[in-house]
Amino acid sequence: MLTYRNQQQIIYICALLKLGVRCFMVTMKKILVLNRYYKITRFYDFLRSASIKGGVTLGIGLLIFIVLDFYLIDTDAILNSLVTNYNTQFILTVFFVSEIFLGLVPPEIFIAWSSKMSNPWVYLFILATLSYLGGICAYFIGKLIYSISSIKNYLENKISKHIVNLRKWGGFFVIVGAMLPLPHSIVSLTCGLIKYEFKHYALWALFRFLRFFIYALVLFKVL
Repeated sequence: MLTYRNQQQIIYICALLKLGVRCFMVTMKKILVLNRYYKITRFYDFLRSASIKGGVTLGIGLLIFIVLDFYLIDTDAILNSLVTNYNTQFILTVFFVSEIFLGLVPPEIFIAWSSKMSNPWVYLFILATLSYLGGICAYFIGKLIYSISSIKNYLENKISKHIVNLRKWGGFFVIVGAMLPLPHSIVSLTCGLIKYEFKHYALWALFRFLRFFIYALVLFKVL
């Protein structure tokens, strides 16, 4: 025969199970609604297209690098020359400025440079951090531009597609900008321009670190 204490424990466990099932059902319902929304707004098509472009871009870049290295130039010597002849602070400054203003220089070049440093993974982390901070600077530049109507209107016309996508997909679009070849600085600028909440931007933009790590796994092996 169950004691009063045992009965209370069973009731408590049943209540917890019931609450867990209810939370699970609510979560699943939200996931299904989001899944339907992203299908309707063609987010998956956009993600597939961006992923294919990213893979093709990386593949072509590696192929060009291999061909150049084997037949035309000694890329290893060039990278070592960068390490020897240019101050580290100068290289990092150039990279940081590039990451603020439209990603003028592909970050893969700097990842390749970091592979020749004494502590490649440390310098990779520094690059990823600078890229992340550069995106934050671009975000606040966007917020500043918001108050200058003439520039704001010009940029809204130039990056209207990014603005539409950010308003549709929010944080997922920021992740795409952080991970794939879609310019991270432009996505960051767009976030600031439409006053996308900073704490959400800062959280999703952390995926930038993952991109640098994945690219380094490939480039460090090649180099």
